[in-house]
Amino acid sequence: MTPAAARVRPPAVAGTFYASPPAELAADVDALMAVTPSTSDTDVPKALVVPHAGYLYSGPVAAAGYARLAPGRGRIHRVVLLGPAHFAPVRGVAVSSADAFATPLGDLTVDTYARDELTSIPFVTVDDAAHREEHGLEVHLPFLQRVLGDVQVLPLLIGVATPDEVGEVLDRVWGGPETAIIVSSDLSHYLDDAAARRADAATADAILAVDPARIGTDDACGVFPLRGLLQTARRRELGIELIALANSADTAGSPERVVGYGAFALTEPSAPSP
Repeated sequence: MTPAAARVRPPAVAGTFYASPPAELAADVDALMAVTPSTSDTDVPKALVVPHAGYLYSGPVAAAGYARLAPGRGRIHRVVLLGPAHFAPVRGVAVSSADAFATPLGDLTVDTYARDELTSIPFVTVDDAAHREEHGLEVHLPFLQRVLGDVQVLPLLIGVATPDEVGEVLDRVWGGPETAIIVSSDLSHYLDDAAARRADAATADAILAVDPARIGTDDACGVFPLRGLLQTARRRELGIELIALANSADTAGSPERVVGYGAFALTEPSAPSP
């Protein structure tokens, strides 16, 4: 329950990127999740890369990623969300001053302690204007609510930032098994279907090779958080796998001008047996 005096960031894209009526939204997310069964609780990843388009377009790929987190319900209590700033110029990282982010399904409280700690980093600033209309983080919130339940969130918009800067932020909030990391990114934009599949396959290869230098700014709209996550994954020796790769022509878009989507899971190495 969000306190009455709390500052709440209202939904900006309910009714456009996803349904606004709560029952319809819950049913839509549940239907997307039902297509991809969840895995065992021993396979819960530390981090996901998932897309952020309207559910009609990228929902199946996003759901395939979230199915991997589903067995973490009750164990994952905080989700750190990193995505690109689509509507405002951001240098570094922008946090919101809101105490909660709302969706038609209710409010998700913000980890304000971690947020405030991050603002001690010079390139992390409070920028409510950047968050106000941003869809890239918001579209993940209903998935989190249906898949993980009442978790805290830490929404971070990543502007122009180096992998080292993103890595510094990730190290501050990495936590243990109670924390999941979500990087929100679509892949190629507005190529024809055949060209997009070639481009996205090359980007997927770079991601699976954990090689951030091979991912250009035209390859993924969330290139800056993605590069930072991959550099961190290499340093922390995370395993990585491709869960799904598709584009908008596979769902509801024209094959003449598509957007690419990928879902990837990153898993921490297992502790050695005693």
